[in-house]
Amino acid sequence: MDSDFDYLIVGGGAAGLSLAYAITQEPRLQHKRVLLIEPQTKNQNDRTWSFWTDEPTPFDSIVAHEWRKLAFRSPAYEQVFEMQRYRYKMIRGLDFYQFVHAALQDNPHIRRVTGMVEELEDTATGVRAHTSAGQFTARYAFDSRPPVLEKDPAKYRYLLQHFVGWEVETDHDVFDPSIVEFMDFRGPQYQEARFMYVLPFTPRRALVEYTLFSAEVLPTAEYEAALRCYLSETLGVRAFRIEAVEQGAIPMIDHPLPAQEGQHIINLGTRAGRAKPSTGYAFRRIQAHTQRLVTALATTGQPPEDLTGDKWQFGLFDTLLLDIMQRQGESTRAIFAELFRQNPLERILAFLDERTSWPDNLRVMNSVTPWPFLRSIGHVLRGRPGQRPPGA
Repeated sequence: MDSDFDYLIVGGGAAGLSLAYAITQEPRLQHKRVLLIEPQTKNQNDRTWSFWTDEPTPFDSIVAHEWRKLAFRSPAYEQVFEMQRYRYKMIRGLDFYQFVHAALQDNPHIRRVTGMVEELEDTATGVRAHTSAGQFTARYAFDSRPPVLEKDPAKYRYLLQHFVGWEVETDHDVFDPSIVEFMDFRGPQYQEARFMYVLPFTPRRALVEYTLFSAEVLPTAEYEAALRCYLSETLGVRAFRIEAVEQGAIPMIDHPLPAQEGQHIINLGTRAGRAKPSTGYAFRRIQAHTQRLVTALATTGQPPEDLTGDKWQFGLFDTLLLDIMQRQGESTRAIFAELFRQNPLERILAFLDERTSWPDNLRVMNSVTPWPFLRSIGHVLRGRPGQRPPGA
Protein backbone atom coordinates (compact mmCIF):
# COMPACT_ATOMS: atom_id res chain seq x y z
CA MET A 1 0.00 0.00 0.00
CA ASP A 2 1.22 3.51 -0.84
CA SER A 3 2.61 5.09 2.32
CA ASP A 4 3.25 8.68 1.18
CA PHE A 5 0.49 11.27 0.92
CA ASP A 6 -0.08 14.98 0.57
CA TYR A 7 -2.41 15.19 3.57
CA LEU A 8 -2.88 12.89 6.54
CA ILE A 9 -6.12 13.32 8.52
CA VAL A 10 -6.26 11.74 11.95
CA GLY A 11 -9.77 10.93 13.14
CA GLY A 12 -13.09 10.40 11.38
CA GLY A 13 -15.40 12.56 13.48
CA ALA A 14 -16.94 15.90 12.58
CA ALA A 15 -13.63 17.74 12.13
CA GLY A 16 -11.71 15.05 10.24
CA LEU A 17 -14.55 14.13 7.90
CA SER A 18 -15.42 17.78 7.26
CA LEU A 19 -11.86 18.46 6.14
CA ALA A 20 -11.68 15.33 3.98
CA TYR A 21 -14.97 16.24 2.30
CA ALA A 22 -13.97 19.88 1.75
CA ILE A 23 -10.70 18.84 0.10
CA THR A 24 -12.60 16.66 -2.39
CA GLN A 25 -14.96 19.56 -3.19
CA GLU A 26 -12.17 22.07 -3.90
CA PRO A 27 -11.16 21.75 -7.60
CA ARG A 28 -7.62 22.98 -6.91
CA LEU A 29 -7.08 20.17 -4.38
CA GLN A 30 -8.89 17.27 -6.03
CA HIS A 31 -5.61 15.72 -7.17
CA LYS A 32 -4.14 15.66 -3.66
CA ARG A 33 -3.56 12.25 -2.10
CA VAL A 34 -5.31 12.07 1.29
CA LEU A 35 -5.01 9.39 3.97
CA LEU A 36 -7.81 9.29 6.55
CA ILE A 37 -6.92 7.22 9.62
CA GLU A 38 -9.87 6.32 11.84
CA PRO A 39 -9.83 4.20 15.01
CA GLN A 40 -13.14 2.78 13.79
CA THR A 41 -15.63 3.58 11.07
CA LYS A 42 -18.54 5.49 12.50
CA ASN A 43 -21.79 3.78 11.52
CA GLN A 44 -24.13 4.65 14.39
CA ASN A 45 -26.12 7.72 15.31
CA ASP A 46 -23.90 8.54 18.28
CA ARG A 47 -24.71 12.28 18.45
CA THR A 48 -26.50 15.22 16.88
CA TRP A 49 -25.10 18.61 15.97
CA SER A 50 -27.18 21.76 16.24
CA PHE A 51 -26.21 25.22 15.07
CA TRP A 52 -27.57 28.50 13.80
CA THR A 53 -26.47 30.00 10.51
CA ASP A 54 -27.34 32.77 8.09
CA GLU A 55 -25.68 31.18 5.06
CA PRO A 56 -25.76 27.84 3.21
CA THR A 57 -23.62 24.97 4.51
CA PRO A 58 -22.12 22.01 2.63
CA PHE A 59 -24.47 19.74 4.56
CA ASP A 60 -27.86 21.39 4.05
CA SER A 61 -29.12 18.33 2.19
CA ILE A 62 -28.90 16.22 5.36
CA VAL A 63 -30.37 18.72 7.83
CA ALA A 64 -32.91 16.71 9.81
CA HIS A 65 -34.94 19.69 10.96
CA GLU A 66 -34.87 23.49 10.81
CA TRP A 67 -36.47 26.06 13.10
CA ARG A 68 -37.32 29.71 12.48
CA LYS A 69 -38.29 30.58 16.05
CA LEU A 70 -36.20 30.43 19.22
CA ALA A 71 -37.43 30.53 22.81
CA PHE A 72 -35.65 31.69 25.94
CA ARG A 73 -37.37 31.06 29.27
CA SER A 74 -36.54 31.92 32.88
CA PRO A 75 -38.58 32.87 35.95
CA ALA A 76 -37.77 36.56 35.36
CA TYR A 77 -38.16 36.72 31.59
CA GLU A 78 -39.31 34.57 28.71
CA GLN A 79 -39.80 35.28 25.05
CA VAL A 80 -40.25 33.50 21.72
CA PHE A 81 -38.21 35.23 19.03
CA GLU A 82 -38.79 35.17 15.28
CA MET A 83 -35.42 34.65 13.62
CA GLN A 84 -34.72 37.06 10.83
CA ARG A 85 -31.62 36.10 8.85
CA TYR A 86 -30.65 33.10 10.98
CA ARG A 87 -32.02 29.56 10.95
CA TYR A 88 -31.48 26.97 13.66
CA LYS A 89 -30.61 23.54 12.23
CA MET A 90 -29.90 20.00 13.38
CA ILE A 91 -27.89 17.24 11.72
CA ARG A 92 -27.87 13.66 12.98
CA GLY A 93 -24.45 12.08 13.32
CA LEU A 94 -25.28 8.97 11.28
CA ASP A 95 -26.59 11.05 8.37
CA PHE A 96 -23.38 13.08 8.39
CA TYR A 97 -21.11 10.01 8.50
CA GLN A 98 -23.00 8.28 5.68
CA PHE A 99 -23.03 11.43 3.54
CA VAL A 100 -19.27 11.98 3.78
CA HIS A 101 -18.36 8.30 3.50
CA ALA A 102 -20.41 8.07 0.29
CA ALA A 103 -18.60 11.12 -1.12
CA LEU A 104 -15.20 9.64 -0.30
CA GLN A 105 -15.91 6.03 -1.26
CA ASP A 106 -15.11 6.11 -4.98
CA ASN A 107 -12.50 8.86 -4.91
CA PRO A 108 -9.18 7.34 -6.08
CA HIS A 109 -7.18 10.00 -4.23
CA ILE A 110 -8.69 9.19 -0.82
CA ARG A 111 -7.41 6.24 1.21
CA ARG A 112 -9.13 5.24 4.45
CA VAL A 113 -7.32 3.11 7.01
CA THR A 114 -8.55 1.72 10.33
CA GLY A 115 -5.95 2.18 13.02
CA MET A 116 -4.66 4.12 15.99
CA VAL A 117 -2.09 6.88 15.58
CA GLU A 118 0.62 6.34 18.17
CA GLU A 119 2.86 9.29 17.26
CA LEU A 120 3.00 12.15 14.79
CA GLU A 121 6.58 13.19 14.08
CA ASP A 122 7.23 16.61 12.57
CA THR A 123 10.11 16.35 10.08
CA ALA A 124 12.00 18.82 7.93
CA THR A 125 9.81 18.05 4.91
CA GLY A 126 6.52 16.99 6.48
CA VAL A 127 5.14 14.45 8.92
CA ARG A 128 5.82 10.82 9.74
CA ALA A 129 2.95 8.95 11.38
CA HIS A 130 3.55 5.87 13.49
CA THR A 131 0.29 3.93 13.63
CA SER A 132 -1.06 0.50 14.43
CA ALA A 133 -1.54 0.06 10.67
CA GLY A 134 2.06 0.94 9.79
CA GLN A 135 4.11 4.04 9.08
CA PHE A 136 2.98 6.80 6.73
CA THR A 137 4.42 10.11 5.59
CA ALA A 138 2.66 13.24 4.41
CA ARG A 139 3.32 16.87 3.63
CA TYR A 140 0.87 17.95 6.33
CA ALA A 141 -1.03 16.16 9.08
CA PHE A 142 -4.36 17.34 10.49
CA ASP A 143 -4.96 15.92 13.96
CA SER A 144 -8.47 15.75 15.48
CA ARG A 145 -7.73 13.42 18.40
CA PRO A 146 -9.08 14.67 21.76
CA PRO A 147 -6.56 16.92 23.50
CA VAL A 148 -4.55 15.62 26.43
CA LEU A 149 -4.11 18.37 29.00
CA GLU A 150 -2.00 18.80 32.08
CA LYS A 151 -4.53 20.78 34.06
CA ASP A 152 -3.48 23.87 35.96
CA PRO A 153 -6.56 24.87 38.00
CA ALA A 154 -4.61 27.61 39.76
CA LYS A 155 -4.39 29.41 36.42
CA TYR A 156 -7.24 28.21 34.18
CA ARG A 157 -10.92 27.29 34.42
CA TYR A 158 -12.17 23.76 33.75
CA LEU A 159 -15.90 23.16 33.46
CA LEU A 160 -18.08 20.75 31.51
CA GLN A 161 -21.25 21.15 29.54
CA HIS A 162 -22.84 17.80 30.38
CA PHE A 163 -26.25 16.48 29.47
CA VAL A 164 -28.62 13.60 29.03
CA GLY A 165 -31.21 13.83 26.28
CA TRP A 166 -34.23 11.75 25.48
CA GLU A 167 -35.92 11.64 22.10
CA VAL A 168 -39.49 11.08 23.21
CA GLU A 169 -42.81 10.28 21.60
CA THR A 170 -45.89 11.48 23.51
CA ASP A 171 -49.48 10.28 23.38
CA HIS A 172 -50.91 13.75 22.64
CA ASP A 173 -49.78 17.01 21.04
CA VAL A 174 -47.25 18.76 23.28
CA PHE A 175 -44.55 20.44 21.21
CA ASP A 176 -44.49 23.27 18.69
CA PRO A 177 -42.21 22.03 15.88
CA SER A 178 -41.55 25.62 14.73
CA ILE A 179 -39.85 26.66 18.00
CA VAL A 180 -36.52 25.48 19.38
CA GLU A 181 -36.44 25.79 23.16
CA PHE A 182 -32.92 27.22 23.29
CA MET A 183 -32.65 27.64 27.06
CA ASP A 184 -35.40 26.92 29.57
CA PHE A 185 -34.00 28.03 32.94
CA ARG A 186 -37.27 27.72 34.86
CA GLY A 187 -36.06 24.76 36.93
CA PRO A 188 -33.94 24.88 40.13
CA GLN A 189 -30.29 25.80 39.67
CA TYR A 190 -28.66 24.20 42.73
CA GLN A 191 -25.78 26.71 42.64
CA GLU A 192 -25.04 25.78 39.00
CA ALA A 193 -26.24 26.75 35.54
CA ARG A 194 -28.95 24.22 34.65
CA PHE A 195 -31.49 24.41 31.84
CA MET A 196 -33.64 22.35 29.50
CA TYR A 197 -33.05 22.31 25.76
CA VAL A 198 -35.80 21.05 23.45
CA LEU A 199 -35.69 20.32 19.73
CA PRO A 200 -39.27 19.51 18.65
CA PHE A 201 -39.72 17.60 15.38
CA THR A 202 -43.50 17.08 15.42
CA PRO A 203 -46.24 17.98 17.91
CA ARG A 204 -45.61 14.59 19.54
CA ARG A 205 -41.89 13.99 19.07
CA ALA A 206 -38.90 15.95 20.40
CA LEU A 207 -35.37 15.69 21.73
CA VAL A 208 -35.44 16.92 25.34
CA GLU A 209 -32.10 17.47 27.05
CA TYR A 210 -31.18 18.36 30.63
CA THR A 211 -27.99 20.43 30.36
CA LEU A 212 -25.64 21.73 33.03
CA PHE A 213 -22.52 23.91 33.10
CA SER A 214 -20.46 22.69 36.06
CA ALA A 215 -17.27 20.92 37.03
CA GLU A 216 -18.67 17.43 37.68
CA VAL A 217 -21.13 15.15 35.93
CA LEU A 218 -24.15 13.84 37.82
CA PRO A 219 -25.31 10.28 38.41
CA THR A 220 -27.47 9.29 35.45
CA ALA A 221 -30.52 8.96 37.68
CA GLU A 222 -30.39 12.70 38.50
CA TYR A 223 -30.58 13.71 34.84
CA GLU A 224 -33.43 11.25 34.31
CA ALA A 225 -35.37 12.55 37.32
CA ALA A 226 -35.06 16.14 36.04
CA LEU A 227 -36.24 15.09 32.57
CA ARG A 228 -39.26 13.27 33.95
CA CYS A 229 -40.15 16.25 36.13
CA TYR A 230 -39.88 18.68 33.20
CA LEU A 231 -41.98 16.52 30.91
CA SER A 232 -44.73 15.90 33.46
CA GLU A 233 -44.86 19.11 35.52
CA THR A 234 -43.70 21.81 33.06
CA LEU A 235 -45.01 20.40 29.78
CA GLY A 236 -47.95 18.40 31.15
CA VAL A 237 -46.99 15.18 29.38
CA ARG A 238 -49.19 12.33 30.59
CA ALA A 239 -47.33 9.46 28.93
CA PHE A 240 -44.32 9.13 26.66
CA ARG A 241 -41.94 6.61 25.13
CA ILE A 242 -38.16 7.08 25.03
CA GLU A 243 -37.10 6.34 21.45
CA ALA A 244 -33.40 7.26 21.77
CA VAL A 245 -30.94 8.50 24.39
CA GLU A 246 -28.03 10.93 24.14
CA GLN A 247 -25.44 11.53 26.83
CA GLY A 248 -22.25 13.56 26.74
CA ALA A 249 -19.83 15.96 28.39
CA ILE A 250 -18.13 18.75 26.43
CA PRO A 251 -15.09 20.48 27.97
CA MET A 252 -15.64 24.20 28.57
CA ILE A 253 -12.21 25.53 29.43
CA ASP A 254 -9.94 28.51 28.91
CA HIS A 255 -6.79 26.39 29.01
CA PRO A 256 -4.92 27.30 25.79
CA LEU A 257 -5.34 24.74 23.00
CA PRO A 258 -2.68 25.21 20.30
CA ALA A 259 -3.73 25.46 16.67
CA GLN A 260 -0.66 23.48 15.60
CA GLU A 261 2.02 21.23 17.07
CA GLY A 262 4.94 21.69 14.75
CA GLN A 263 5.32 23.26 11.35
CA HIS A 264 3.49 20.46 9.56
CA ILE A 265 1.00 19.26 12.22
CA ILE A 266 -2.26 21.23 12.33
CA ASN A 267 -4.88 20.59 15.00
CA LEU A 268 -8.59 20.24 14.27
CA GLY A 269 -11.84 20.15 16.21
CA THR A 270 -11.79 20.26 20.00
CA ARG A 271 -8.02 19.74 19.87
CA ALA A 272 -7.79 23.16 18.21
CA GLY A 273 -10.31 24.79 20.55
CA ARG A 274 -13.21 24.69 18.11
CA ALA A 275 -15.77 23.95 20.84
CA LYS A 276 -16.65 27.44 22.04
CA PRO A 277 -15.60 27.60 25.70
CA SER A 278 -18.70 29.41 26.99
CA THR A 279 -21.40 27.51 25.06
CA GLY A 280 -20.00 24.18 23.84
CA TYR A 281 -21.18 24.78 20.26
CA ALA A 282 -18.63 23.41 17.78
CA PHE A 283 -20.11 22.35 14.42
CA ARG A 284 -20.18 25.75 12.71
CA ARG A 285 -16.79 26.68 14.17
CA ILE A 286 -15.42 23.45 12.72
CA GLN A 287 -16.84 24.33 9.29
CA ALA A 288 -15.35 27.84 9.40
CA HIS A 289 -11.96 26.41 10.40
CA THR A 290 -12.19 23.82 7.63
CA GLN A 291 -12.94 26.44 4.99
CA ARG A 292 -10.09 28.63 6.22
CA LEU A 293 -7.62 25.76 5.91
CA VAL A 294 -8.85 24.55 2.53
CA THR A 295 -8.87 28.04 1.00
CA ALA A 296 -5.26 28.62 2.06
CA LEU A 297 -4.11 25.18 0.89
CA ALA A 298 -5.72 25.73 -2.49
CA THR A 299 -4.37 29.26 -2.85
CA THR A 300 -0.84 29.02 -1.45
CA GLY A 301 -0.16 25.31 -1.03
CA GLN A 302 0.19 25.65 2.74
CA PRO A 303 -2.00 26.37 5.76
CA PRO A 304 -2.76 30.01 6.62
CA GLU A 305 -0.40 31.88 8.92
CA ASP A 306 -3.32 32.63 11.22
CA LEU A 307 -4.79 29.15 11.48
CA THR A 308 -8.06 29.91 13.25
CA GLY A 309 -8.73 33.63 12.85
CA ASP A 310 -9.81 33.79 16.50
CA LYS A 311 -10.05 37.27 18.02
CA TRP A 312 -8.66 37.80 21.50
CA GLN A 313 -11.63 39.78 22.81
CA PHE A 314 -14.03 36.86 22.37
CA GLY A 315 -11.63 34.59 24.22
CA LEU A 316 -11.68 37.11 27.07
CA PHE A 317 -15.50 37.18 27.07
CA ASP A 318 -15.52 33.37 27.29
CA THR A 319 -13.07 33.42 30.20
CA LEU A 320 -15.16 35.96 32.10
CA LEU A 321 -18.32 33.88 31.75
CA LEU A 322 -16.48 30.69 32.73
CA ASP A 323 -15.15 32.47 35.79
CA ILE A 324 -18.67 33.50 36.81
CA MET A 325 -19.98 29.98 36.22
CA GLN A 326 -17.20 28.51 38.33
CA ARG A 327 -17.70 30.73 41.37
CA GLN A 328 -21.43 31.47 41.15
CA GLY A 329 -23.02 29.23 38.54
CA GLU A 330 -26.60 30.00 39.53
CA SER A 331 -26.12 33.64 38.43
CA THR A 332 -25.75 32.47 34.83
CA ARG A 333 -29.54 32.34 34.52
CA ALA A 334 -29.90 36.04 35.33
CA ILE A 335 -27.07 36.98 32.96
CA PHE A 336 -28.68 35.21 30.02
CA ALA A 337 -32.07 36.66 30.93
CA GLU A 338 -30.56 40.16 30.74
CA LEU A 339 -28.87 39.36 27.43
CA PHE A 340 -32.11 38.20 25.83
CA ARG A 341 -34.19 40.98 27.34
CA GLN A 342 -31.85 43.82 26.35
CA ASN A 343 -30.59 42.75 22.90
CA PRO A 344 -32.06 41.81 19.54
CA LEU A 345 -31.79 38.06 18.98
CA GLU A 346 -29.64 38.54 15.89
CA ARG A 347 -27.08 40.50 17.92
CA ILE A 348 -26.88 37.76 20.55
CA LEU A 349 -26.39 35.02 17.95
CA ALA A 350 -23.78 37.06 16.09
CA PHE A 351 -21.99 37.73 19.40
CA LEU A 352 -21.94 34.03 20.27
CA ASP A 353 -20.67 33.39 16.72
CA GLU A 354 -17.85 35.90 17.36
CA ARG A 355 -18.99 38.01 14.42
CA THR A 356 -19.96 41.25 16.15
CA SER A 357 -18.16 44.58 15.85
CA TRP A 358 -16.63 46.44 18.78
CA PRO A 359 -19.69 48.75 19.07
CA ASP A 360 -22.01 45.74 19.26
CA ASN A 361 -19.68 44.01 21.73
CA LEU A 362 -19.97 47.06 23.97
CA ARG A 363 -23.76 47.06 23.61
CA VAL A 364 -23.85 43.41 24.68
CA MET A 365 -21.58 43.98 27.68
CA ASN A 366 -23.52 47.08 28.74
CA SER A 367 -26.76 45.10 28.70
CA VAL A 368 -25.82 42.94 31.69
CA THR A 369 -25.20 43.75 35.35
CA PRO A 370 -21.51 44.72 35.44
CA TRP A 371 -20.46 43.63 38.95
CA PRO A 372 -20.02 39.87 38.28
CA PHE A 373 -17.93 40.64 35.20
CA LEU A 374 -15.84 43.26 36.99
CA ARG A 375 -15.00 40.71 39.68
CA SER A 376 -13.99 38.23 36.99
CA ILE A 377 -11.85 40.86 35.24
CA GLY A 378 -10.06 41.26 38.56
CA HIS A 379 -9.46 37.51 38.69
CA VAL A 380 -8.12 37.54 35.13
CA LEU A 381 -5.75 40.43 35.88
CA ARG A 382 -4.46 38.60 38.95
CA GLY A 383 -4.09 35.37 36.96
CA ARG A 384 -6.20 33.49 39.51
CA PRO A 385 -9.55 31.86 38.65
CA GLY A 386 -12.51 32.73 40.82
CA GLN A 387 -13.77 30.12 43.28
CA ARG A 388 -17.01 29.74 45.19
CA PRO A 389 -16.44 30.87 48.77
CA PRO A 390 -16.54 27.99 51.30
CA GLY A 391 -20.06 27.40 52.54
CA ALA A 392 -21.61 29.73 49.94
